[in-house]
Amino acid sequence: MAEKKPIKITETILRDAHQSLIATRMPTDMMLPIIEKMDKVGYNSVECWGGATFDASLRFLKEDPWERLRKLREGFKNTKLQMLFRGQNILGYRPYADDVVYAFVEKSIANGMDVIRIFDCLNDLRNLQAAVDATNKIKVQEGRGESQIALSYTLGDAYTLDYWAKMAKDIEEMGADSICIKDMAGLLTPYKAEELVKTLKSNTKLPIQLHTHYTSGVASMTYLKAVEAGVDIIDCAMSPFALGTSQPATEVMVETFKGTEYDTGFDQNLLAEIADYFRPYREECIASGLLNPKVLGVNIKTLLYQVPGGMLSNMVSQLKEQGAEDKYQEVLEEIPRVRKDCGEPPLVTPSSQIVGTQAIFNVLMGERYKMATGEFKDLLRGNYGQTVKPMDQAVIDKVIPNEPRSTARSAEATGHTEPELESIENEMKQWKQQEEDVLSYALFPQVATDFFKYRMAQQEKVDLSVADTKNGAYPV
Repeated sequence: MAEKKPIKITETILRDAHQSLIATRMPTDMMLPIIEKMDKVGYNSVECWGGATFDASLRFLKEDPWERLRKLREGFKNTKLQMLFRGQNILGYRPYADDVVYAFVEKSIANGMDVIRIFDCLNDLRNLQAAVDATNKIKVQEGRGESQIALSYTLGDAYTLDYWAKMAKDIEEMGADSICIKDMAGLLTPYKAEELVKTLKSNTKLPIQLHTHYTSGVASMTYLKAVEAGVDIIDCAMSPFALGTSQPATEVMVETFKGTEYDTGFDQNLLAEIADYFRPYREECIASGLLNPKVLGVNIKTLLYQVPGGMLSNMVSQLKEQGAEDKYQEVLEEIPRVRKDCGEPPLVTPSSQIVGTQAIFNVLMGERYKMATGEFKDLLRGNYGQTVKPMDQAVIDKVIPNEPRSTARSAEATGHTEPELESIENEMKQWKQQEEDVLSYALFPQVATDFFKYRMAQQEKVDLSVADTKNGAYPV
């Protein structure tokens, strides 16, 4: 009998699965009734926070994301909670000073987070160091908290097996607890996965986790080969919110490895009960149009153009707004060219949006780089950090002629070197009801302010939209 090596599973239904399929709209009240059963499965962790959940909770669901985290922690008594964290950008869209990064990590762990998965859209490890250091410091103080560095997987001349091997060694030296291969576009094919996992395993002692999306249709096979090659953990989603632009289905992967040395030991009857709970919600999302069946199919263009599913749908809606849907193919072909011009970055938030929007501009204007977005200029200036390959000098000269360019990490390149938490707190102190509110405001000032007003109205039973705030007259 072969030695038992049960494959560990991270469940994504409470974060990435609904972020990928229904634009992160699953409310906390939908999650809470099933937590007790999910807690019995034996998951390695449940991914339930971070990514777009923070913004979506405040903006669309009128929920406090910190309150969601506390409620989830209360319910999951035996299972680690996991989040996705955008390095120096935390969960926002600009680099923050180190004191804000530290405070956010500290509050995340204090409110119940265990595993912090940290990534950078350029794989510039300097943009991840502050978050890793913060996690490690808190782990020493509190005895809790793990930092996992996610490498944004992509294809291109620069991304050789040697490149990934060096990254693994550097991550181990940085003091991270584990490594994740983050394949956001479903580009990793089965035999490439086998090769990559073996390479990483021979270059680091850290556990290796694999995260992919079903967009291109190969993800389950990719997991099979990766597990055989020695990967430690795979990310899966319960079947009602699996496949398409989400992850492979948890129950399918459990069944695949049953009776082998990789057997998870999970109870399929328990998983079936959890799936039964989510199925009516899936039907409701389809009926309301929140879940578009289009995202459930296989899109092989993902492999041809390396465009993540979310970026494709974004592009379609941008072209629709401009009445230029007939330019879809042209834009698809322009994306790899723009990516090459700006140093071949992986296409993940926010680099995917930057490259995609610039490609649309290039096609609609009829001249490449006649007009450039502010974000594209910032990418060329080095404000997001360093790309793996050098950028095209002719493009730099056309878009930002004679401008200085930075080679520093993103916080320094954008001038966020001094502590900024105190000034942020002073700016929003009228709304502060808990320390965490300062961080919500730091990430999304306007969205958080709107939420704080809503929260106050709920607490005081006052409708602020009709209140005479000048004279202090509030109709109740």
